[in-house]
Amino acid sequence: MHFPIPQEVEDILNRFAENGYEAYAVGGCVRDVLLGRVPNDWDVTTSAHPEETMRIFADRRVLKTGLKHGTVTILSGNLPVEVTTFRVDGAYSDGRHPDFVSFTGKLEEDLARRDFTVNAMAYRPQTGLVDCFGGREDLNRKIIRCVGDPDKRYKEDGLRILRALRFASTLGFSLEKNTAESAVRNRGLIDRIASERVRVEFVKLLCGKSAAENLRNYREVIAQFIPEIRPAFDFDQKNPHHRYDVWEHTIHSIETVEPEPVLRLTMFLHDLGKPMCFTQSADGVGHFYGHPKKSAELAKQILKRLRFDKKTENTVLTLVSNHDLPLLPQERSLRKRLNVLGEQNLRLLLKVEEADAKGKGTDKDTYLESLAEVPSVLQRIIEQRQCFQLKDLAVNGEDLIKAGIPEGKAVGKTLQYLLNVVLDGKCANSKQELLMLLQKEGRIH
Repeated sequence: MHFPIPQEVEDILNRFAENGYEAYAVGGCVRDVLLGRVPNDWDVTTSAHPEETMRIFADRRVLKTGLKHGTVTILSGNLPVEVTTFRVDGAYSDGRHPDFVSFTGKLEEDLARRDFTVNAMAYRPQTGLVDCFGGREDLNRKIIRCVGDPDKRYKEDGLRILRALRFASTLGFSLEKNTAESAVRNRGLIDRIASERVRVEFVKLLCGKSAAENLRNYREVIAQFIPEIRPAFDFDQKNPHHRYDVWEHTIHSIETVEPEPVLRLTMFLHDLGKPMCFTQSADGVGHFYGHPKKSAELAKQILKRLRFDKKTENTVLTLVSNHDLPLLPQERSLRKRLNVLGEQNLRLLLKVEEADAKGKGTDKDTYLESLAEVPSVLQRIIEQRQCFQLKDLAVNGEDLIKAGIPEGKAVGKTLQYLLNVVLDGKCANSKQELLMLLQKEGRIH
């Protein structure tokens, strides 16, 4: 079989062999090659103990990245290669890491400790593919299946539940029946996992090509660490503009927006406040007044709990808070939106509102037609360098002081007044015309 390996990795495998040791590329890199992908990382497993590895590669830079678990990292050219001794894991008292590891001389025992069959394959040119648990067949069947007993695998490390969903989402696979049932049954194990690790897996899941399927099928697993989503489950919106309940609408809107973390997170969070804001008019139609604000409040506590960085938090909260803000293909209206949101956030909000409208599932949405005209108007504003923020204004504080505005707060208030005048299209952004306006209104003499 053709199995492309970077020269740096092949050199490492060959050097182990020359010194009488077994060594194989293992895990995700093998999986990715079999899928026709280029691996991001290369891992090697070997019969050599760490001290022996360091001796064999004494001429290379070797980092002692995890000696107690048998791991060192060999810096080979520009490629760091993690090398781990064949091992058997001890008990997982903390539900995350083995209490101890024991080195073994058998590759099969090392592969048996791994999480999923698709990650439990090894390869070296002399031997070919070593696949003790049917990983290659599972790749062909597009299945994620635990190695051995899924209950045992998950109880060893609760993060594997989210990793299973993440792999299914990013690869477009499904969970094998026992692996899936065990994931739901053992979801409480996620409570023991650090928020940062949960966040990483969740974002990858959310940005995967099968995110919708996994959010739909494993909503109780997601609700284990984001319980705020439960009120959205099966919540009938009782509104002719919405075909789906709140959770299904959320899933459909996620599916229609590009797989970029900020956008996917925004769609995941944008309507979580709806159940708390639900009212019905006399004709039985459901309404959700104030739900963007309530959704933003819930989003903030979720993002903080999962320890998202401040930039992501601020951007997502801005988008969630404003996702119902009308975006009209009119220069005056868009200049005001640009003033409040800035160009980058406005372009993101446009994508959010498009996904929101598509996620309603109704046959025709006239707002979508209106949104389609916004980008060209927005681009015209930017290209023409129309004024939509104070720094674009043709006058500055020094100009106003020279014209007779007293120094201090009056200068700032006057600048803001002039900006509003320009945004409304009541006066051209010209120094002469703006000063004439102030003079006409008696603000300067």
